[in-house]
Amino acid sequence: MLYDINFCFTIIKYSMIEKTLVIVKPDGVVRGLVGEVVKRIEKKGLKIVAMKMIWINKRLAEKQYEMHKGKPFYEGLIKYITSAPSVVMVVEGKEAIKVVRNLVGATNPREALPGSIRGDFAIGLPNNIVHASDSRKTAEREIRIYFNDNEIYDYRRCDEEWLGED
Repeated sequence: MLYDINFCFTIIKYSMIEKTLVIVKPDGVVRGLVGEVVKRIEKKGLKIVAMKMIWINKRLAEKQYEMHKGKPFYEGLIKYITSAPSVVMVVEGKEAIKVVRNLVGATNPREALPGSIRGDFAIGLPNNIVHASDSRKTAEREIRIYFNDNEIYDYRRCDEEWLGED
């Protein structure tokens, strides 16, 4: 069986393109850090394909954090995430999940490296500025919590050709 090598490279190239969910949490919004988070994502070469400001209600919060139900910090996490508006966005790019997780830094801001969002702007938990999906499965689930398909856009950045080919 013969394979078109260009077709194979196209499949490999586009299989690395991922979508992930990023939330600028209430402390990030009320501290005026939304622009900083967006700036870092875009400067890295990632593409924001959906974004909106919402006040996460208890039902959405419970769905978002259902895996933590019963843990000692669960109630505090729900109270925190519903305390003020958040900005939710879908970010797309090559290995976007890994790239965004590196941009935001360690979950515990005291362990986050300087230069990361949490390392530069957060001190403690749960007020750690941002949430970022930790896997493809999680990203798919979380994106469906906050966005319908018609709210996610497909477009090309004008600098995509300059962001490098792997």
